[in-house]
Amino acid sequence: MKLPEGKKIYFSSDNHLGAPTHSESLAREKLFVSWLDDIKKDAHAIFLLGDLFDFWFEYREVVPKGFVRTLGKLAELKDSGIEIYYFVGNHDLWMKNYFKEELNIPVFFKPQVFTFNSKQFFLGHGDGLGPGDKGYKRMKKVFVHPVSKWFFKWLHPDLGVRLARYLSVKNKLISGDEDAKFLGEENEWLAQYAKRKLENGHYDYFIFGHRHLPMEIQVGKDSKYINLGDWIAHYTYGVFDGEEFSLEKFNKKP
Repeated sequence: MKLPEGKKIYFSSDNHLGAPTHSESLAREKLFVSWLDDIKKDAHAIFLLGDLFDFWFEYREVVPKGFVRTLGKLAELKDSGIEIYYFVGNHDLWMKNYFKEELNIPVFFKPQVFTFNSKQFFLGHGDGLGPGDKGYKRMKKVFVHPVSKWFFKWLHPDLGVRLARYLSVKNKLISGDEDAKFLGEENEWLAQYAKRKLENGHYDYFIFGHRHLPMEIQVGKDSKYINLGDWIAHYTYGVFDGEEFSLEKFNKKP
């Protein structure tokens, strides 16, 4: 992808819309939509790196209620010619084809490599990568297994969605309490993952979400690991202007 002069690429992750309550989520959603409005003037592409929703499951004819402001704004930006790409996270891993069919937004289930102005970007949500976290990795295999999804889809949406949202908030994944603790550069497992990937090839930037903590770590002579933070406590996002990548904070009121 070659960036036109004056255009930028934006990166965002971990909104967890829908949690912990409707009113709290709505306030954060309005702020996120304000950000989308703000960047549309110079955005060439937008990458959403997972957990836009705190829970998402696509039945054959039903998707979770709500999020009309976000979905409408994404449709508007996509229709205006801005490229948008979606990477599933650990909260919205049951996505199927709704974004592709309704919004014309491609959805990725695994990390991908993109090249912008000769810079190599390794992009993904970040869950299940790197050493450790074996319990989650086993759990993820169960959740994404076709049999698990088949059983869940037979629950009435009123029951299935309510149950899933309850469990999501109960285990504090929305709070980011565990994710938002800096472990030190040598112990950050996504930084370790990035260093291992560099053994097999060069990447200028590794961009992930999932950690709920904005950070930037040098993982190689010309390589950086960036975590985007979240839209719960930090309201941070990434920007690539064609030459350099930077982490920014959105401060406008909804």
